[in-house]
Amino acid sequence: MLAIGSPLATSARTSTSCNVLLRELQQIWSDIGESEADKDRMLLELERECLEVYRRKVEEAANAKARLHQSVAAKEAEVATLVAALGELNIRSPIQTENKMASLKEKLTSITPLLDYLRMKKEERIKQFEDIKNQIEKISGEISGYNYPNNTMISCLTLEDQDLSLRRLTEFQTRLQTLQKEKSDRLHKVLEYVNEVHLLCGVLGLDFARTVSDVHPSLQRTTQEQSTNISDGTFEGLEHTINKLKTERRTRIQKLRDLAGQLFDLWNLMDSPQAERNGFSRATSIIRLAEHEVTEPGVLSTEMIEQASAEVERLSKLKASRMKELVLKRRLELEDICRMIHIEPDASTAVEKSNALIDSGLVDSSELLANIETQITKAKDEALSRKEIMDRIDRWLAACEEENWLDDYNQDENRYNAGRGAHINLKRAEKARVTVTKIPAIVDNLINRTLAWEEEKKTLFLYDGVRLVSILEDYKLTRKQREEEKKRCRDQKKIQDLLLTEREAIYGSKPSPRRSNSFRKTNGYRANGNGSMTPSTPRRNSVGGATPELLTPRSYSGRQNGYFKEMRRLSTAPLNFVAISKEDTVSTYTSVCDSELGSPPHC
Repeated sequence: MLAIGSPLATSARTSTSCNVLLRELQQIWSDIGESEADKDRMLLELERECLEVYRRKVEEAANAKARLHQSVAAKEAEVATLVAALGELNIRSPIQTENKMASLKEKLTSITPLLDYLRMKKEERIKQFEDIKNQIEKISGEISGYNYPNNTMISCLTLEDQDLSLRRLTEFQTRLQTLQKEKSDRLHKVLEYVNEVHLLCGVLGLDFARTVSDVHPSLQRTTQEQSTNISDGTFEGLEHTINKLKTERRTRIQKLRDLAGQLFDLWNLMDSPQAERNGFSRATSIIRLAEHEVTEPGVLSTEMIEQASAEVERLSKLKASRMKELVLKRRLELEDICRMIHIEPDASTAVEKSNALIDSGLVDSSELLANIETQITKAKDEALSRKEIMDRIDRWLAACEEENWLDDYNQDENRYNAGRGAHINLKRAEKARVTVTKIPAIVDNLINRTLAWEEEKKTLFLYDGVRLVSILEDYKLTRKQREEEKKRCRDQKKIQDLLLTEREAIYGSKPSPRRSNSFRKTNGYRANGNGSMTPSTPRRNSVGGATPELLTPRSYSGRQNGYFKEMRRLSTAPLNFVAISKEDTVSTYTSVCDSELGSPPHC
């Protein structure tokens, strides 16, 4: 049986297909009615065309075989040449080791990867030779100062294309390693010298290029072609230059340190702004640095020293004329700090006393200023230790402010009108009521924290000269009295409402619809529309002083020592008053109250 894909099987399939087509063609001719002569003629033409196609394909196959054979031979020759040039004698052509019966395409396929590998290896080897040769020439020039005394050695290192073996490459590498070893120590030393010169020139503000060019032009490295000179003469010139620059640096550092110290004294004395000091931050930075740590470029330049010297001279001239102003400024700063934390400043450095001492000449202005600076430092420390309690006091005062606002809001007759911002005030009132309920707890926590602070510091916590605990205790007592007074007024109002109802039942008197919203304003009170009377001035005491006044620390201290003039009141007079709806019933109502209960106090 023929194998599928073999030439015989392919020929059999082709013959069968041709016979089928030929029979079909003959049938078509018979249907058409072609004569036998025409059929024979057309069959001969068809046979000639088939033979021509076969002949053309045979010629093309022969030419392809010749080209493949030529390509295989050329590549075998190139492989042999590359193996010899590279000295890779252990590499053999795969064609020599393969079966002699292998096809040309198989031979070409097997030799192509080896040829590509040898070509790549040749290119790499050539690059290695060129790189090593260039390095040898460069290093030789640097060592000799570009006089090339070893021209014989360089000329013998010519690259021969026929010899790319590892043996030849090793010769080049050996020579290069010898030169590199000879150069390494010299170059390392020269680079250290050049870097040190560059650093010193940058710090001193000198021209580095000019400085090293005076030693040797190659040290400047202005061109890529010119290599660094590493001769003995270059070493000596660099050492001399470095010693000279170090001496100059030491002199300038000492001079600038003296100027910086004077600047600091003058700045602190005259309280110069930070922006003015920042302009000389580079010059003053060297005070805390050792000599070898001064590396910032230009910090020791002549321009920097001249600027610092000019600034010292300018500040010295202003010092005498501004001394009294400086003392006054620092004293006001001390008073501001004390005012913020509500403590008394030291009276020994008060403005009047300080001016008198300066004018009399009994005290040095600098000493007086230093004394105030010390007091400022102590006040800042005190502010830091009091911060937590002061924050709690601010929270308490804010709650008191909300309570005052809520009292005013409750007395407003039009608070429920649908006017502009009414809903905002209503929401604030709801929040204020919640805040007011927290005031007793805030006060108790503040008292406990203040007592703990006093225990820790072993001193009293004074608020504008008054002990804070005393203020808080007075506040609690006054608030308790106020709440009791409110309760008494509410109870009294209930009794008065009951008497008024009984009177109306007896006499048949009812409020007139026409005058139901008319109220008489007496004794400085106003009607609030809810059956009670409120003071026309919210922050004043009630008539007769029946309700105690609640005082915050500021209002308390204002009454005690007069240090601050403002008065802050936490609450107002009582909120509940009897509202009389008819003017003609006032006298009758008063007589009833007098006969039944006696004249009650105004609430």
